[in-house]
Amino acid sequence: MKVYRTDEIRNVVLLGHGGSGKTSLVEAMLYVSGATKRMGKVSESNTASDFDKEEQKRGFSISTSIVPIEWEKAKINILDTPGYFDFVGEVEEAVSAADAAVIVVSGKAGVQVGTEKAWELCEKYHLPRMIYVTEMDVDDASFRQVVEDLTARYGKKIAPHFQPIRENEKLVGYINIIKNAGRRYTGIGQREECEIPDYCQENLETLRDALMEAVAETSEEFMDRYFNGEEFSVEEIRAAMRTEVMGGDIVPVAMGSNIEAQGTANLLSDIVRFFPSPDKRSCAGINRTTNDIFEGNYDFSKAKTAYVFKTMVDPFIGKYSFVKVCSGVLKGDDVLYNAGSEAEEKPGKLYIMSGNKPTEVSELFAGDIGAIAKLANTKTGDTLSTKNTQVLYSKTEYSVPYTYMRYRVKNKGEEDKVSQSLARMMAEDVTLKAVIDSENRQSLLYGMGDQHLEIAVSKLLSRYKAEIILETPKVAFRETIRKNSDVDTKYKKQSGGHGQYGHVKMKFEPSGDLETPYVFEEIVVGGAVPKNYFPAVEKGLQDSVVKGPLAGYPVVGVKAILYDGSYHPVDSSEMAFKTATCQAFKKGFMEASPVLLEPIASLKVTVPDSYTGDVMGDLNKRRGRVLGMNPIAGGKQVIEADIPMTGLFGYCTILRSMTGGRGTYEYAFARYEQAPSDVQEKEIAARAAAEA
Repeated sequence: MKVYRTDEIRNVVLLGHGGSGKTSLVEAMLYVSGATKRMGKVSESNTASDFDKEEQKRGFSISTSIVPIEWEKAKINILDTPGYFDFVGEVEEAVSAADAAVIVVSGKAGVQVGTEKAWELCEKYHLPRMIYVTEMDVDDASFRQVVEDLTARYGKKIAPHFQPIRENEKLVGYINIIKNAGRRYTGIGQREECEIPDYCQENLETLRDALMEAVAETSEEFMDRYFNGEEFSVEEIRAAMRTEVMGGDIVPVAMGSNIEAQGTANLLSDIVRFFPSPDKRSCAGINRTTNDIFEGNYDFSKAKTAYVFKTMVDPFIGKYSFVKVCSGVLKGDDVLYNAGSEAEEKPGKLYIMSGNKPTEVSELFAGDIGAIAKLANTKTGDTLSTKNTQVLYSKTEYSVPYTYMRYRVKNKGEEDKVSQSLARMMAEDVTLKAVIDSENRQSLLYGMGDQHLEIAVSKLLSRYKAEIILETPKVAFRETIRKNSDVDTKYKKQSGGHGQYGHVKMKFEPSGDLETPYVFEEIVVGGAVPKNYFPAVEKGLQDSVVKGPLAGYPVVGVKAILYDGSYHPVDSSEMAFKTATCQAFKKGFMEASPVLLEPIASLKVTVPDSYTGDVMGDLNKRRGRVLGMNPIAGGKQVIEADIPMTGLFGYCTILRSMTGGRGTYEYAFARYEQAPSDVQEKEIAARAAAEA
């Protein structure tokens, strides 16, 4: 593939609900552009985008893939994204590198929650967009219904510029509304001129009037001509649409069939005509050398900078860092500098990737997307620049994973192998996190949902031959006391020669500080316990609070007072006093009305208004306390609640089920509260069973 200048490049992300046809659209684009001789099919596991074994096994996209397509003297970098919500991190990576978006909608399924989320992402990143309606070859597909639903949601900016011609419920051609001309399909990806059928005229007039009105609003001159009944030329319409599309004021709607590659050529031409090249977008970072703002703005005449928006780690082809060149022209023999890790990187070679197939190129102009192999000190979100002009671009904000499970290594001795394999997977997937919870002696795996975690486990096994088992995690309960106690404990052991003797009298009471395990005071008078044994008494307390006597959880909020005791001039030792203290703590703790404390999270659930009742009812079932609701833009409410951490297990799946995938949530640990008696009894019984 030849080197393309900045103004010849289009970076386009495909967004949409899972199963809407994004991957098969890429196949149609490759075929129509002449890049392939045969279209792959998702069902046959031979598409360019879904090259991962897990994707082929499951029949849907899991990660973003990049496919460059040459069309009308331009290079279109297509970023094909997953449609399922568990892989939103991949979508966010792709959107951060794109300059425009095609939102793919199934003509059969219509506007779905994935369509709405795609639109919201475009709004967040200020991306120009088009809608492409697929599956128009299916009997019960309805282009008109999709357009009506889109218009109801997003208003007059929805502007269809193609209209299907259907005969006997089959797609046989289309009307180009801009040219006011009909075309009939003659073969896969082929068409010829035809008359516009009479039965299409009424709808055509409605669509054309709406389009002309949108074009007229681009200038006063056009508005005057429109009211005077003058016609606009095709060139004028396209020029006005390009301006409006780039500004987000018009969203063109096209349609076709991926299987028959119908409508694909029109879509590719529209991408080149209406979408901006990277130099029409802004891009600014910080020049660390001068502390000034560095405006890269995809200007190839400025100092070299590139943003690493994605990492691919494959056990067979190695590590590739996907970069978008933000300024300058990148060359293989450049020496680049990573200001974040303060390390030099030498690319050696530059590649463009088509799925997982690398092709070497001599250079990459500003705005282009490429890949660099084996960068040792660079990860997703880093900036590459030169040592003379050290630049840092702000990192993309990714969704936070809140779903987690405990995992254990299946085969003993493979702990290091699992750890290294998970590190590689986390380098590739920014929303996958492996965390060591030392407090509860467990390893946790965080993801965006249950399916995300399940696929991570499957990928770990198939890629790296490392096996882990997911289990319900332990909750970080705490133990404390509500009353006072007074104990007298003597540890005495005689077994010939020196014996062991330690005697303590201690009081235990609530300290009032649930952040601190214990507070130790000594008020011994008259040397009943010599001062040199005080550290041993405290060491006994330190050991005792790690695993409480009630249910084996860490102890908090206890005040221990050593007020008396006795010692033996020969047999007393630090070990004896430590042991006596441990026994005193266990006895005193259990006599001071011990209770379990459970962790409480502050939860925020964002849902459309219509789901608030269902969500609040479900939170009540989970022992949540709803604190209030705050309305936000887009007809949504943020429900704020306190909820026990135990009530959040499986919440991701339940919330999606209740809200059709429209609900999102986030939480943070807030405090500890006394657990209800039934919860406490269950935990104590579980501990007793484990020790039996």
